Amino acid sequence: MSRYTGPKCRLCRREGVKLFLKGLRCSGPKCALNKKQQAPGMHGNAKRRPSAFGLQLRAKQRVKRAYGLLERAFRNYYEEAARVTGVTGEVLLNLLERRLDNAMFRSGLAMSRAAARKSIVSGKATVNGIKVTHPSYSVGVNDTLTLAGAVIRSDYKLPTWLELNAQSATAKVVALPTRDQIDADYEEQLIVEYYSR
Repeated sequence: MSRYTGPKCRLCRREGVKLFLKGLRCSGPKCALNKKQQAPGMHGNAKRRPSAFGLQLRAKQRVKRAYGLLERAFRNYYEEAARVTGVTGEVLLNLLERRLDNAMFRSGLAMSRAAARKSIVSGKATVNGIKVTHPSYSVGVNDTLTLAGAVIRSDYKLPTWLELNAQSATAKVVALPTRDQIDADYEEQLIVEYYSR
């Protein structure tokens, strides 16, 4: 199984937005995007007018990198979203938000999606009392999520589709996420246009 092992802050600089790949570091003054607001590489300062394809590619890469997926897995999510009735872009974001590693991160049980993924693969996560070792597990309504050794983030704004019990370090899915509950500035229509070429 392959995964990206390079510098995570480089990805944020490439996309020009905070992807929150490094947990608390992204919220503090040490964030690389605060220090250098240019794309990485020798030609990072170059001002270019992006083409329509370039805008679509950047929109797709931003979402793909934020959720920590490789291209094949991301395309599989898109194809699944295209099969479901509804707005394809919103269905795609819904499927990505319902991933177990993302739900752990959004609930505040993990500092980042990568930390949640590592804990899940290590066997520290349970869904409704059953151990789950697949970060791509799709959570549903009324699922109870537990992460052993979780450090609850106190300054975190919890999305409305999740409830957190800080005393027992458990989270509950009270509803399926909708587009307006995903506060990131993703341009899902450009992703649909990218894959519809």
